[in-house]
Amino acid sequence: MRQSLKHKIIEVCDLKMEKKGETVGLSFYAFFANRNDDPDLLMEAATWWIKTHKLDHFEKAKKIKEMVLSGK
Repeated sequence: MRQSLKHKIIEVCDLKMEKKGETVGLSFYAFFANRNDDPDLLMEAATWWIKTHKLDHFEKAKKIKEMVLSGK
């Protein structure tokens, strides 16, 4: 996964947890604007989330952040 996407995921997870607590859930769509302005990046996130890790549609932000930081 490219570094810019990792940075965005961590940033979004931090913001969501700050606003709603450590138990807040999110989907990979949380890392993107409502319009699909970067389909390659969206597919990279979707592949990491769905194909590589077989995650549910919604996962805890804390879990996702920890996965990204650990290099999974």
